[in-house]
Amino acid sequence: MSYAEVYGRWQSDPEGFWMEQAEAIDWVKKPSKALWDENAPLYEWYVDGEVNTCWNAVDRHVENGRGSQVALIHDSPVTGTVQKITYAELRNRVALLAGALRARGVEKGDRVIIYMPMVPQAIEAMLACARIGAIHSVVFGGFASHELAVRIDDCKPRAIIAASCGVEPGRVVHYKPLLDGAIAQAAHKPDFCVIFQREQEVAELEPGRDVDWHAFQYGVEPAECVPVAGNHPAYILYTSGTTGQPKGVIRPTAGHLVALNWSMKNVYNVDPGDVFWAASDVGWVVGHSYICYAPLIHGNTSIVFEGKPVGTPDAGTYWRVMADHGVRSFFTAPTAFRAVKREDPQGEFIRKHDLSKLEIVYLAGERADPDTINWAKRMLDKPVIDHWWQTETGWPIAANPVGIELLPVKVGSPSVAMPGYEIHILDEAGKELPRGELGAIAVKLPLPPGTLPTLWNAEARFRKSYLDTFPGYYETGDAGMIDEDGYLYIMARTDDVINVAGHRLSTGAMEEVLANHPDVAETAVIGVHDELKGQLPVGFVCLTKGVNRPHEDIVKECVAMVRDQIGPVAAFKSAVVVDRLPKTRSGKILRATMAKIADGEAYKMPATIDDPAILDEIAAALKTIGFARS
Repeated sequence: MSYAEVYGRWQSDPEGFWMEQAEAIDWVKKPSKALWDENAPLYEWYVDGEVNTCWNAVDRHVENGRGSQVALIHDSPVTGTVQKITYAELRNRVALLAGALRARGVEKGDRVIIYMPMVPQAIEAMLACARIGAIHSVVFGGFASHELAVRIDDCKPRAIIAASCGVEPGRVVHYKPLLDGAIAQAAHKPDFCVIFQREQEVAELEPGRDVDWHAFQYGVEPAECVPVAGNHPAYILYTSGTTGQPKGVIRPTAGHLVALNWSMKNVYNVDPGDVFWAASDVGWVVGHSYICYAPLIHGNTSIVFEGKPVGTPDAGTYWRVMADHGVRSFFTAPTAFRAVKREDPQGEFIRKHDLSKLEIVYLAGERADPDTINWAKRMLDKPVIDHWWQTETGWPIAANPVGIELLPVKVGSPSVAMPGYEIHILDEAGKELPRGELGAIAVKLPLPPGTLPTLWNAEARFRKSYLDTFPGYYETGDAGMIDEDGYLYIMARTDDVINVAGHRLSTGAMEEVLANHPDVAETAVIGVHDELKGQLPVGFVCLTKGVNRPHEDIVKECVAMVRDQIGPVAAFKSAVVVDRLPKTRSGKILRATMAKIADGEAYKMPATIDDPAILDEIAAALKTIGFARS
């Protein structure tokens, strides 16, 4: 069956399509229908079904005779260890932890915060919550105390599961003092904390509140899977909000199971038993969907990687992991490949490893610039495919459906809409724009199963953030266009479309041009305020390792390239060479913060920033070209 036929089947009978996909999941009680639209525009799926996520992700594979298959591979170059856990072992470990939580009073509907690094115990904690119907909220390990405290007060956890530390290249990150600081700041106090002590650092436990991971589980009864309603929240995942107050995205249990299971074959083209690797972190949505849940629900082997694309120990670590574990399908962020490309532009490390089992590479998390895609394609000699989705959706909105058919790849496009998503390009008044025109990307309601039904305790904010701007649509916050063949192009976040003398221009398009300069490894373009033209673009470029030409020459060439390829209308005259760009820990470039620095506006230090010192470097660089007004 072709992509067009599958998408057409969904369009002509969405109810039948999603009921059919639900057949692949084990239900305690099957739902009577797929879509519940009685409370539109707040939609829900499979509401009267009963189901358990942990059963579908772990127990059913054991029951079906696949208990000896490896479920998780923990590959940790930062500690020099590799550990493999079978489905049978995973079931036993999860059931015991779930039993211990239950014995301490954690029940269906209670919240549990998980604050851990990339260790298998983080996955076990997520699954243990799912097993007993508790709602987990994973907070990125090492997040600052204030940010953790905000999340504690918002979701009010009964318990917190944390590790003593995280391990980064060359340093140990002390989690326990951050956790203690957060609990001290928070108005809400958890009943207890479970601490997984790592050998790199043994944390001091608070008597009466903190319990050791192993002692906590000693002698308890393993828990069975507890059925929950189809719309029961599986988890809350906080995504940054423009107000500084994070938004708690809710993931409904049944739709999550159905959509993720469908995506593993149809989008990522893996079969049960194959090794799948998403190089992300459990603190982000990719880690939830494609390290923990989807691979296990689908019966794959999932890699939990504790390391970095470069520096653990070198720019060849990704290729080593793929070769060692026989990865078939690999998923990472473009920023990771840009880091590798900068260190190893000729791909010398790639040639040292046997990547014969690797079939395909997927990029997501930010715009995948054509330069990075073309480099990876050339070096790997495999398809490198961009796709697009969000924390809010939990699974791809637009992708190349490789498991249905590999569509022609258009570099710079995440390809086409997946079943469940009807994508429209709208102007500011909500009017549909013609093919090829840049506008706001919106998805016609209802969104498909697995996507957010609302925000945790914040329905008014949910409506304002996503539904009110374009009634009848979900506002994605991204800007782009659809071409004549129906391929989507994501050009920028809506606020990265700048207005230069009345012309709406995409900073992403300018970044694409700059990335094609032979000496440029990574780039960002922001819009800064200008009295005459409204906004002007300013470019930042990081150079490939080993380039030692005069920076003025490179900047002149970059300005000329943008002028040549986008035209004088872009008014692109200012660029500066920097050593690095400010990013979140998930690799997203903090363009809005950079723009505030350039405009001399006050800004809140982003909680997710990788290294706050970079912002001072950006301010200094901007001053050299006459910006960063104080």
